[in-house]
Amino acid sequence: MAKGSYQSIILATTDLDGTFERLQAADAEVVSEPTEQPWGVRDCAFRDPAGNMVRIDEVR
Repeated sequence: MAKGSYQSIILATTDLDGTFERLQAADAEVVSEPTEQPWGVRDCAFRDPAGNMVRIDEVR
């Protein structure tokens, strides 16, 4: 499979800030910091080593 062939994957966590801090400390490529989106979801985004987008939603 070609590098970056997945458009994105969406995961969820109850601790978005803690998850973001752990991934950032592990030198993950940050695409967006935790942000309240206009459609009512708080999320952040990273790129994995293969170039795929990984979005993480906060479960409330």
